[in-house]
Amino acid sequence: MENGGQANRGQAERGQAERGESKLSQAEAFARIRLLRSPRIGPVSYHQLLARFGNAAAALEALPELGSRGKQRYAPAPIGKIESEIEAVRAAGAQYLFHDSPDYPALLREISSAPPIVTCRGRLELAHTPSAAIVGARNASAAAIRLAREFAAGLAQAGFTVVSGLARGIDGAAHEGAMPATIGVIASGIDIAYPSQHAELQEQIANEGLLIAEQPPGVEPRGPHFPSRNRIIAGIASGTVVVEAAPRSGSLITARLAAEAGREVMAIPGSPLDTRSQGCNQLIRDGAVLVGAAEDAIELLETFTGEPRSTYRVAEEVSDFDYADLEEVDPREGAEAIAQLLSTAPIAIDELIRQSGASAASVHMALLEMELAGEIERHDGGAVGLT
Repeated sequence: MENGGQANRGQAERGQAERGESKLSQAEAFARIRLLRSPRIGPVSYHQLLARFGNAAAALEALPELGSRGKQRYAPAPIGKIESEIEAVRAAGAQYLFHDSPDYPALLREISSAPPIVTCRGRLELAHTPSAAIVGARNASAAAIRLAREFAAGLAQAGFTVVSGLARGIDGAAHEGAMPATIGVIASGIDIAYPSQHAELQEQIANEGLLIAEQPPGVEPRGPHFPSRNRIIAGIASGTVVVEAAPRSGSLITARLAAEAGREVMAIPGSPLDTRSQGCNQLIRDGAVLVGAAEDAIELLETFTGEPRSTYRVAEEVSDFDYADLEEVDPREGAEAIAQLLSTAPIAIDELIRQSGASAASVHMALLEMELAGEIERHDGGAVGLT
């Protein structure tokens, strides 16, 4: 979890969702989409702005002043751009899913960097079934592809939904093996098929399973979109199975993100002579659970209590503050002092709080102001650094 405040916010949102109190007016839904599409607004800044101003409409009004540190006047996303996006979502047969909607995947909501808004097509009920992610190499061996398909089929038969990223190789085999009990998370807009050879598979998932995209319609996948997609894959599932992966592959990023979220991390061992197995062997060496058949993963996930048996862990540096404290903070208080402590090297926000002596809420608001001005960027593990 990102911090105590975020945990409290998540609990409140889940309670609200369970009571069916999360219906949005059209105006507020529009304002939320516009807020998230505004320059330099990410999941953390989005939630901080909602906490500070109460709703997206009020946050949008405050953005120009908050972003006034920048060299250029800050302007939210144009209204016409959002209107065009909404029309494109409708034309694609998709719908928006907001972070506090009852239909939003409950496990995904728990991770610190959960996307505030996604678009989706298909059976939303799949987002609330027990799920497991299966990921692996794009240039996978024939044996690994067959194994991924068998693993996925076994998990689906046991009542699990299989989550993957629609990439070539292991991802595609996992979707095919689990169909229709599968969720595809893509790095492009909901209306873009990538890779092109999976266009039919993507459409089948949208019709029979569930297709989820974080990027707006019309957006082609780019490099930074894939780690973002991977965090959604890891966040939706109770555990992640890595079938075949080279060192420093995207599959290992997904495993690391699953570990950060406190989920099970599993890997299938392979020959040390095959570079495509080195990533899995490394995961097992570092504490991931070795699995050789779908039954191994099923047993692990069926008895998952929130305390993973895998010891593979990547601790996330987080700061403990209550989002409600933001309401009392002057966003300019201490901003210059915080800026003096920063460099291009990422530093944990907890460390900034310790060294500055300022309150957690003051530091977070100062960072928000600098982020809107384009002076800092956020890194994995809750760290920040100068751009």
